[in-house]
Amino acid sequence: MMTVPALRELRRILPKAQITLATRSWAKGLFADADFLDNLLIQDGRGLRATFAQASDLRQGNFDLALVFPNSFGTALVPALARVPFRFGYATSGRGLLLTHSLPLPGWRSSKHEVFYYLNIVAELERSLNDEKPRESRQPDASLEMSEARKSQGSAILSSHGVRADAKLIALCPGSINSRAKRWPAERYAALADMLMDRLEAQVLLIGSPEELDVSLEVGRHMRHQATMLTGKTDLAQLVSVLGLVDLVVTNDTGPAHIASALGRPTLVIFGPTNPLTTRPFSPLAELVRHPPDCAPCMLRDCPIDHRCMTAISPDDVFERAAAMLSSHGGKTSDGWCSGQVDDNQTIHEVTLNNTKYNSC
Repeated sequence: MMTVPALRELRRILPKAQITLATRSWAKGLFADADFLDNLLIQDGRGLRATFAQASDLRQGNFDLALVFPNSFGTALVPALARVPFRFGYATSGRGLLLTHSLPLPGWRSSKHEVFYYLNIVAELERSLNDEKPRESRQPDASLEMSEARKSQGSAILSSHGVRADAKLIALCPGSINSRAKRWPAERYAALADMLMDRLEAQVLLIGSPEELDVSLEVGRHMRHQATMLTGKTDLAQLVSVLGLVDLVVTNDTGPAHIASALGRPTLVIFGPTNPLTTRPFSPLAELVRHPPDCAPCMLRDCPIDHRCMTAISPDDVFERAAAMLSSHGGKTSDGWCSGQVDDNQTIHEVTLNNTKYNSC
């Protein structure tokens, strides 16, 4: 999801190119309707045999250019073995010799949103093509489109689980696969869900991957009402189709936060140990709830003390913000995409990448 603005920029500077995204099979559902791509190339597997197989796939595609977004050695080795003539990427993990255009890590990486890290690769490509001609200021576009077919799929999934078509629909994502420290306590999600159902007459969905089912079940055990359980019952493509139809998403700092906001849905993210400056959803429809102690952001996967960054946030805190967002947005989408500051007082600043000024607010 962090690469979407860079992919859109690539389409802008190479409008007639055939652009293929090489990605894992699990991510295919994210880009099914992407208007900035022509093809998807699924490359699963790890190890030496998979690396040579992936290089063979690229060689058969006769690609002229490879932009290597991940930082790993293996992702740069594949296009090098495939003899792609031009290969742009960062000089990380000792892979500089595998790239024809090896880029230094930007000094601002830890102080700017992650989308600019990938945009910088495309900006370097544009600079090499256009000889550093000045360009106008513009905002990165992190949006994703959803086709009518996918909307119909989402409606069918919701209907099959007894969700009313006229319901005010709120999705809660109480899990996180790679970090227990990012999880707001399950009993607080349960209290929030009951408040949303009692006070707003909303229907509540519990969403997540199969690995997060235990957390969603715990939320359900603490609830007085019954939520619609979708955790582990949808693949990523189906989850995207559902998220594109909800009125609000409340989530930890995890994948659905980025997906829902990219689809133009109001998204409320509960932040604790992670750094919202670099990893918050890149959308004006995303807001944060955060009461950081002195130790945050620690970036740890398990809290070694009392999880105070999360326990400081009450169900009332989240409910009040959620209700305000529903009232403000009314379920409508928004044009114009920029990032939000981590506090409530937003300020405008510019990030310049090779003479291209990108605005964030």
